[in-house]
Amino acid sequence: MGARRLFSAWRFLIATPLFLLAPTTVALAAEDAVVQAAVDALNTRSFDDKRIAATELAAIDDPRAAVVLEALLAGELFTERGSGRLVIATLVDEAAGPRAGYALRDAVTDEDLGETGRRGARRVTVNNALRRYLRGLVAGMRLRDADPGNRIAAVRAVADAADPDLGSLLRERLVVETESDVRDAIVTALTVFDLDSADEATRLAAIAASHGNLDGTVRMKLTALASDDPDAGPVHSEAVRTAAKDALAGIERTVARFQTVETILFGLSLGSILVLAAIGLSITFGVMGVINMAHGELIMLGAYTTYVVQTLMPGALEYSIIVAIPAAFVVSGLVGIAIERGVIRFLYGRPLETLLATFGVSLILQQAVRSIFSPLNRAVATPEWMSGSWEIVSGLSFTYNRLYTLIFAGLVFMALLVILQRTRLGLEVRATMQNRSMARAMGIKSARVDALTFGLGAGIAGVAGVALSQLTNVGPNLGQGYIVDSFLVVVFGGVGNLWGTLVAGLSLGVVNKFLEPVTGAVVAKIIVLVFIILFIQKRPRGLFPQKGRAAEA
Repeated sequence: MGARRLFSAWRFLIATPLFLLAPTTVALAAEDAVVQAAVDALNTRSFDDKRIAATELAAIDDPRAAVVLEALLAGELFTERGSGRLVIATLVDEAAGPRAGYALRDAVTDEDLGETGRRGARRVTVNNALRRYLRGLVAGMRLRDADPGNRIAAVRAVADAADPDLGSLLRERLVVETESDVRDAIVTALTVFDLDSADEATRLAAIAASHGNLDGTVRMKLTALASDDPDAGPVHSEAVRTAAKDALAGIERTVARFQTVETILFGLSLGSILVLAAIGLSITFGVMGVINMAHGELIMLGAYTTYVVQTLMPGALEYSIIVAIPAAFVVSGLVGIAIERGVIRFLYGRPLETLLATFGVSLILQQAVRSIFSPLNRAVATPEWMSGSWEIVSGLSFTYNRLYTLIFAGLVFMALLVILQRTRLGLEVRATMQNRSMARAMGIKSARVDALTFGLGAGIAGVAGVALSQLTNVGPNLGQGYIVDSFLVVVFGGVGNLWGTLVAGLSLGVVNKFLEPVTGAVVAKIIVLVFIILFIQKRPRGLFPQKGRAAEA
């Protein structure tokens, strides 16, 4: 009796979970049947019927639906000969092609069905219209992706499909979408659909919604609507053409404003490079009166230091540029001190001789770099956090490497300003700059100040090389392109004046960027040079002249 009760209890324990799982099993079986029926509907010769079947399959909230539609789009959906079931077929050997046969798996259950010859399965064909529709349909299924970037890509794919029937997918998604960027993309895509509408009222509403929209497809559609040339396409009503022309005019005004802002930003970026390149030259020229033609090579050494640091830190690219900044300052600074102690200190008071001597030093440094690194340019990798661009608003962006260069130039300028205004070295530099004889009489060791000042200016040139390495290739002639511009900035801003160097560098950068589209890069530099020559005829000491008794002499 006890054994019978124990057997009954055991049977009850086994039966209970099976009973509880039964509804789930039935539901899964029903879902499989729905997916299977929708997939089987694709097995038809009519492209219109395939389109209907694909639409019904996409409406099923099942990941297998996307797999089948992507296989159909890729030409990998086949009908197995004999059984007639739909399978996903991949080439056994990519190099040999279909001759080697196909590896088959069931389109719904993903069951491995082995391999077959090339005649063992027949491809489910699609035409161009259906292929375009499928792209939009698959993209519509991706609208539910968790990543906003993938959803935006899916919206654009739906818009590119240019099929009005897919507009309902976007309208349904717009109701539940919370990300503003994705919503903007959906609104733009719906505007594109409505601009193609056969209903004039819908087109006019879409044109009104297009004001300020800088999307290229929207502008193309508006241009077509505004055209009154029969050869360019259908001529629309006067109301549509007038509204489209007004919308295009507003867009062009917005584009012109953004181009102006973009030109200013790129000018400031160029100006920040000029400030970095010239700021060290400004203080050495102001303190010692030395025309240092090797300043460009000191910039080059900073760029090569960045390359060496990245080579020594292959697994830490994201941080290598942070290490390269102090390394470049030290390397270029030490070389600068060596140049001052070995050459320049014997030539004070003879500017022509210093010019020739430093020109010779620049040739020596160039040849040394060619011997060590070869004459070929070296590419310095950009960290991921400096790659890409910052989209300020739609249609206006600024690359991160130029943005960080602008910020970096400001930080270097502020650091140098603090050194000159708040430290003992800065006090001695300013005293020597204003009146060397009086500074010596007050006990300042001018030789030490000269060496440290030259080293400081050279170190900042090396830091400028770090920034330049993120904008251009590193080569032996890198510094030659900036030495003349650096002298122009120093002369225009005022010798030895940091604020003058900042204002002059940024101003010349912006002016260059505005002139280049009109005159070309070479003529723009000539115009700037002529302007500075005329300017120093009226103000020989620049925008911010040096102060002190020595300056008045």
